Amino acid sequence: MRMPGDTLKQASTPRPLSALTGLWPFLQPYRGRIALAFILLCLGSAIILLLPLAFGDLVDLGFGAREQADGGLLGELNLTGHFIALFGLASAWALTVSARYYTVSWIGERATADLRCAVYRRVLSQSPQFFETLQTGEVLSRLTGDTTLIQTVIGSSVSMGLRSLFQFTGGMVMLAVTSLYLFSLNLGLMALLTLPIIAIGRKVKRLSRESQDRIADASALAGEILNAMPTVQAYTQERHEAERFATAAETGFTTAIRRTRVRAALTTLIITAVMGTIIFVLWVGVRQMHDGILTQGQLASFVLYAALVAGGVGTMAEVWGDVMRAAGAAERLLELLHADSAIREPSLPQSPAHPAQAAISFEQVTFRYPARPHPRALDDICLTIAPGESVALVGPSGAGKTSMFQVLLRYYEISGGAIRINGQDIRQLSLHDLRKGIAIVPQDPVIFSASALENIRYGRPAASDAEVIAAAQAALVDEFIERLPESYRTFLGERGTRLSGGQRQRIAIARAILKGAPMLLLDEATSALDVESEILVQQGLNAAMQGRTTLIIAHRLATVQKTDRIVVMDRGRIVETGTPEDLRHGGGLYARLAALQLDL
Repeated sequence: MRMPGDTLKQASTPRPLSALTGLWPFLQPYRGRIALAFILLCLGSAIILLLPLAFGDLVDLGFGAREQADGGLLGELNLTGHFIALFGLASAWALTVSARYYTVSWIGERATADLRCAVYRRVLSQSPQFFETLQTGEVLSRLTGDTTLIQTVIGSSVSMGLRSLFQFTGGMVMLAVTSLYLFSLNLGLMALLTLPIIAIGRKVKRLSRESQDRIADASALAGEILNAMPTVQAYTQERHEAERFATAAETGFTTAIRRTRVRAALTTLIITAVMGTIIFVLWVGVRQMHDGILTQGQLASFVLYAALVAGGVGTMAEVWGDVMRAAGAAERLLELLHADSAIREPSLPQSPAHPAQAAISFEQVTFRYPARPHPRALDDICLTIAPGESVALVGPSGAGKTSMFQVLLRYYEISGGAIRINGQDIRQLSLHDLRKGIAIVPQDPVIFSASALENIRYGRPAASDAEVIAAAQAALVDEFIERLPESYRTFLGERGTRLSGGQRQRIAIARAILKGAPMLLLDEATSALDVESEILVQQGLNAAMQGRTTLIIAHRLATVQKTDRIVVMDRGRIVETGTPEDLRHGGGLYARLAALQLDL
């Protein structure tokens, strides 16, 4: 079974940690803070490594070995001075730790926010083809859950890991200084642990990626169902959908437990082996102390350094698990970040022409949807639309009407031929310039979680309130907006839940009117309106169409009787073209459709 995002997963198979190197561009701008964190890390590590040495001197001093202490780290200090010095070291260590924590947390939060924004911008640039194989819930899961994992690693785990690495390295050096024999024995035993740690760590990383994928699948399923609640409830499928989500959640839980089990085994192996090694080495050290080879202070220092080394290894084991999880998360995010859009921007885009009215021509255009290449959605389409002309596209479902809009907006790339606007191939225009010159009213209008004023202003964000209200009046939106509690400032709810279907349609029409583009695309723009509202809105649309080149998709032929020309499509081809009057008497497909709909 093909899971969401499989297309992306096939694009890259990075090695376990290579994905994390892809995060460097998001850290590079903050090199100064990273350097500060590193300096604080070095200071903190140096201070913590001084503490066991000072403690060893205290042990020798406390047991009367003053001569040895006098030649030690703290020189001539008396016993009270030793404790004051220890407190000073501890205070300095606390300050460096807190400063480092703040610095690395800031870096983690900042880099993660930048990463989220970069991935989101990349996703917004993708064509609709991208979302044929990747659900929006999957994208949201990567933007939230995966970035949280990365933030945890950058903001704390990496710092902890480096601190533990310094603690481990410095501790090993000081173990060698304190007793070279015990150090050599300790090092040889610990070297045997390296291979199983690496092997199990790789398995943790693989299971982490799998766990995150299953969580994303559950999120995608939930997002799909929550957006279709009226349909779910109308068909009384609440229990079935709850069971589907429970199954997906259970799959995620099972995978997460497998990952946790392996990670727990890794931690157990490391801590047990390290502690066993240290205990054995300490047993040898106690025997050397009894033999007079080591002093009590040296053994005490060795014990503390061994504890630092053991703590460092244990923390690094925990951090390694976090890093493996973050590597899986980074892979998934970088797949989105590096995903290429199916629609290519021209390397040297042409400046668009700006005539008062736009001319459109389709020249032997063929098109296949990538997900369903057979049959052709458009087959050898040749159509020229004069500036300011209104043309209606009619025909049965699947005839290719919507595909004409899709390729004109370059949501998809045509397979052959060319589409020109004012004589310019649209592939030579930037997507921004192309789409800026086109206003569209879709069949299923989108209403954002904002006020009525801001929803209409979406057509032209720089428009004044007066311009927004004028567009609303042209689309007869003011007829119902004035009855809302706060008029144009009323919050319309998520996806416009506080509006009827016809009201949402009129908001979308007002948005297109406000944009004021030279081309207007109407995809069944009045389909959701009652007869009375349709007549009123049609008047607004007629005004909006004046001076603009207009393409209209229509199933209801009564709405396009006043267009300049009708193009009849069937199975991806143009089969008839002419005025409504000419086509009614032509005896073709349009005449048959008109006879059914217009009672002719």
